Order: sequence, then C-alpha cells, then structure tokens
Amino acid sequence: MESQKPAAPKPVAAATKIKKEEKISQIRGIKNAFIVILCCAAAAVCIFLFGMGYSGNFEGGSTDGHPLNLAGTVYKGGFIVPILMTLLLTVIVLSIERWIALSSATGRGNTTKFVADIKADLAANNIDAAMKRCKDQKGSVAAVVYSTLVKYKEMDANDVLSKEQKLTTLRNSVEEATALEMPALSQNLPIVATLTTLGTLVGLLGTVMGMIKSFQALAASGSPDSTELSTGISEALVNTAFGIATGAFAVISYNFFTNKIDNLSYAIDEIGFSIVATYAATHK
Repeated sequence: MESQKPAAPKPVAAATKIKKEEKISQIRGIKNAFIVILCCAAAAVCIFLFGMGYSGNFEGGSTDGHPLNLAGTVYKGGFIVPILMTLLLTVIVLSIERWIALSSATGRGNTTKFVADIKADLAANNIDAAMKRCKDQKGSVAAVVYSTLVKYKEMDANDVLSKEQKLTTLRNSVEEATALEMPALSQNLPIVATLTTLGTLVGLLGTVMGMIKSFQALAASGSPDSTELSTGISEALVNTAFGIATGAFAVISYNFFTNKIDNLSYAIDEIGFSIVATYAATHK
C-alpha cells in the first residue's frame, strides 16, 4: 500500500486572523429599517387612539364633542394624523440610529488629530506605530487606513512588482476599503431623504381633505354647521403642522449626517493620498 502523504495545511487561519484584525470599524446600526417603520406605526396608532382619543380630552366624554386640549385638537385631524406620526417617529428613530452609527464610525478620538498623527507616522516611516494607532482609534477611517497599511507592508516586501504597479495596488486598496465602509455609513439615510418629501405630501393631502370638509359644511343648505366647519379646519391645520414638522426634521437630519459622512470621506481621501505619496517618496 502506498503511504498517504499528509495534506498541506491551508493558510486559512492566517487569512482569517488578518481579516479579523482588519475589521476594526465596528459600525453599529439597524440593518432592517422596515421593522423600525412597523414599530413606529404601532406606536403612532396607540398614541392616536388611546392617548389623543381619550374621552377626557373632549366635551361630554365622547370624541364627537369639542376638544378640550391640544391632544383632542390633534385627534380631530383625522386618520391622516397617525400616518404622519408614523413618518415623524421614523425620522426621529432613524436619526438617533444614525447618530449612534456615525459616532462609532468616527472612532474613539478626534478624527482631525488622528489624521495628523498618522501623517506624522508616515513621514517618519513608522508603519507599525501607525497600524497600532489605527487599532486604538477604531472607526471607519482607522479601518481603511489599517487595511491600506497592511497592503503597504505587503508591497514593501514584494520584489516582483514594479514601483508603478505597487502604487496602483495601494490606490486600489484604498478604494476597495473605502467602498466597503461607505454603505454602512449611509445606511438608512435614503429613507430619511424620502421622508423629507413624503411627510410634506402626506401633510398636504390631509390639509386638502380638511378643507374639503370645511367647504362641504359651508355649502350645506341653511346656516353652516359650525362643528363640521371647525372640524374641517382643525384637520387641515393639524395635518399641515405635522407635515411641515416631519419634512423639516428629515431635511435637517439628512443634511447633518451627510455632512458628517463627507467629513469622514475627506479624511479617508487625505490619508490615502498621504500613504501613496509616502510610498512613492521612500521607495525606488
């Protein structure tokens, strides 16, 4: 019988170890925004029916009576109100979620100082110190820089590729690492951007429906029904207010977080350029 040769060990453990070390951004966030929308819808319906529709908010203890406070007035806005409340709550929850996610993406320290420290380490050709600084910093910028520095050391030990090929490999490494981080940074922001317009449109729909009720009360034979007229006007104004609040909050939230993402992107581009420039200046 032929003796069986032991199979050559596969470098899976080493590759896995490198991947685990490179994955240091640890961006937290909600992956499925649909669940958030459902939860916000359930909360909005409960608040509308059991909070604003509480009998003590109306004269005579019935929702048909005149509202005694703001909650009762909002309840008179009609069935569009819980829809608008769902949109507003969704914007608030996703804004909080993006705040937590981008805070973790920024890392433990100041990004500007981190960029300056990394550039100083590169100028001193101290790659190991820069990699250690990335592990301490964490976040998206540190993850991209660390991944690029790993490739930097690989190119430093490579005697086969030419200098131009190595520089191209480093540039591609920066682009690939950035492409992996960016989706996690901008996750759920398209939904917030959609709500900037959707909230205003739904509020406008509620306003139109309220004005239709008001004109129907005015067009009734005889003297106009003051109750129906006030109900229609309340529905119009309440929905207008909710629509404007939802749209305004969504616009502010979207622009704020987009600006934070842009700042992180600029930091990544700056360090990526510095890494490539350092390699070009220190290697023949």
